[in-house]
Amino acid sequence: MYSSTEPSSGVRIERDSLGEVAVPKGALYGAQTQRAIENFPVSGQPLPHPFIEAIVRIKKAAARTNQSLDLLADENALAIIEAADILIEGKYADQFPIDVYQTGSGTSSNMNVNEVISNLVNRSSGLKISPNDHVNMGQSSNDVIPSAIHVSSALLVNKHLLPALDHLLDVMEKRRAELEHTVKTGRTHMMDAMPVTFGQEISGWMALLSNDRQRIKQTLERLYQLTLGGTAVGTGTNTHHDFAEKVSKQLSQDTGLPFKPANNFFAAQSMPASALELSSDLRSVAVSLMKIANDLRLMNSGPLAGFGEIELPTLQPGSSIMPGKVNPVISESVTMAAAQIMGLDSAIAIAAQSGNFQLNVMLPLIANNLINSITLATNSSMILADKAIAGFTVKEAHIKETLSRNPVLVTALNPVIGYMQAAEIAKQAYREKRPVLEVAKEKTGMSEEALKKILDPGRATKGGIAK
Repeated sequence: MYSSTEPSSGVRIERDSLGEVAVPKGALYGAQTQRAIENFPVSGQPLPHPFIEAIVRIKKAAARTNQSLDLLADENALAIIEAADILIEGKYADQFPIDVYQTGSGTSSNMNVNEVISNLVNRSSGLKISPNDHVNMGQSSNDVIPSAIHVSSALLVNKHLLPALDHLLDVMEKRRAELEHTVKTGRTHMMDAMPVTFGQEISGWMALLSNDRQRIKQTLERLYQLTLGGTAVGTGTNTHHDFAEKVSKQLSQDTGLPFKPANNFFAAQSMPASALELSSDLRSVAVSLMKIANDLRLMNSGPLAGFGEIELPTLQPGSSIMPGKVNPVISESVTMAAAQIMGLDSAIAIAAQSGNFQLNVMLPLIANNLINSITLATNSSMILADKAIAGFTVKEAHIKETLSRNPVLVTALNPVIGYMQAAEIAKQAYREKRPVLEVAKEKTGMSEEALKKILDPGRATKGGIAK
């Protein structure tokens, strides 16, 4: 049982099961939170607000569920719900200071939320609400924290990431349609290859992201499964048999997402497989974003000594010493974010292996990294769409000039004159810096009209065999 006294030194003394602890006088948290603050001065980085909010939402749903099961008095339940709503609005965000690198179950953060809610109620209503007996009723940190990972991630994916990917795809589709017939030199091994259209190139980007989006949607079906009701080890000790079903339904009503109890609490509490799966999906998004951002900055390279195919929007000066220099800053930002997502995923994979018997003991790290990855993927998708893809211009004159001198166009003659003769024409055209058509006319005796038809770059983008 918690108790407190108010000395004159700017702190108050609270008592938990281990004894007395001095807590800042104005803090809404209590003894266990203060112990964690003192025990884990590791990174100075608290857990992200969306994760704390998810724990608060669980407390709110649990209070309403326990009220419906006649386990929690109406006035206590309503007071907890009211306090939770205040926190969900974003008030008192500074009352959740515990470091990411804390106890592996996340017990410190679970108790942090329990203490803040109970103190909010006790200070405003005069009720005597216990953080353990009332706010944490029917729960354990071991089922709350894994569930909060799922709830926070599912909310962020639905509200932010999927709309961001949809926006990026919409912008890409607009540019694809605009540039459907604009032909450019294709490249393999970073070397000139057969022509493609900008529309075809962008369609490849779109397919990558569409597949990523589909994988995320499929993972959500498993992310909606919650461990609530498993309590300490998955057996449901100290909670009502109907708690799991009812609390999931309550969270569904509150969030609009179809949460339900996990198929197996023992698996879900010991191995965060769905969080790992989502992290893998986010890694795939990161790989796609990095590929697209790199393509953009390579096409933008120059303006004189690079590919010079497009011009990205001018956003800021590119150098503190070279006047007039402009850099592909959005591409660079996106690639750094993508690299970070990949690193966060690696850490999540290592953390997911730490499921010792009935509990994973790296849950706060997984929560922090997963939320950061979702945020990075969301924001990177938005800036890539709005500040790079939507506004780049195509340097058509330069593209046509280089395309006309591309010796690889001779590939279209393979079915007509054979690979070896075509190779000789390509090498001579490149060596003499002459158009392929001109050399092919000399070497084959074919008419200029026939050669123009076969060597037309636009025709080459449509596939098939030249005749």
